[in-house]
Amino acid sequence: MTANDKKKAFINIGIIVLIIAIIAGGWTYFANKTKTKSSDHWYRIKKSKEIKIGLDDTFIPMGFRNKSGKLIGFDVDLANATFKKLGIKVEWEPINWSTKEQLLNDGQIDAIWNGYTISAARKKKVAFSIPYKKGTQVLVTLSKDKINSFADMKGKTLGLQNGSTAQTQFQQYKNLLKKYVKGTPQKYDTFDKAFMDLKAGRIQGILVDSMYAGYYVKHLSDSQDYKIIYGGYPTDENGVGFRKSDLKLREEVNTVLKKFQQNGKMKSLQEKWFGKADSGLK
Repeated sequence: MTANDKKKAFINIGIIVLIIAIIAGGWTYFANKTKTKSSDHWYRIKKSKEIKIGLDDTFIPMGFRNKSGKLIGFDVDLANATFKKLGIKVEWEPINWSTKEQLLNDGQIDAIWNGYTISAARKKKVAFSIPYKKGTQVLVTLSKDKINSFADMKGKTLGLQNGSTAQTQFQQYKNLLKKYVKGTPQKYDTFDKAFMDLKAGRIQGILVDSMYAGYYVKHLSDSQDYKIIYGGYPTDENGVGFRKSDLKLREEVNTVLKKFQQNGKMKSLQEKWFGKADSGLK
């Protein structure tokens, strides 16, 4: 082989190597794009025109059953309206609230939409939508027990929902209510059970979201027998929880929520469920 032939062979080998590198790079790019697309469940949801949302179906007034068993509430209305805009039907899935993030990330539900408070701890597990509602934690007691402040809960038993923001903030803000109550709070799967125990005298107070407390107490036949006490817990924000991989799904929901905040739809739903004195986001 002459020197010229060797030079040509070397050039040909170089060209072949370059072509292989380009093909391999293109394949890697395509594979990564495909993986990203498949990991975002928006494409499946858009194709099937159905999304499964998890909720605690006793959480008044966000999502609960009326006397005929129909699921109603602020979040139910808002989510249904949001996905109607996107041409998608919502399938509501009642869940154990304490396992909500696990159910979401295991793929058993596609979103958490149920007065779901945005927090630093939860951001490690899920991706949140923009905030759409504000609230705080309050103490509900019976008027006959003459509890007028957090300090009056000294030596008394508290109830709260397992896995709730109330449970988290009770532990986090030790100088508000924790320093007064007796022992460990009684934990409940749902708040309606806590209200039953409050009325029976088995507990003397419930730490609960202000939206739930206000609506629930207002609609009781003996609402005058209850007292709602604010004691300094911070204002928190509600958002929709998504898997971190569901970037497009979150983007689509955020776009609709922003439109509802601009065109008055959000305000009308807030007034429907909370009245004009609503403290939610505008």
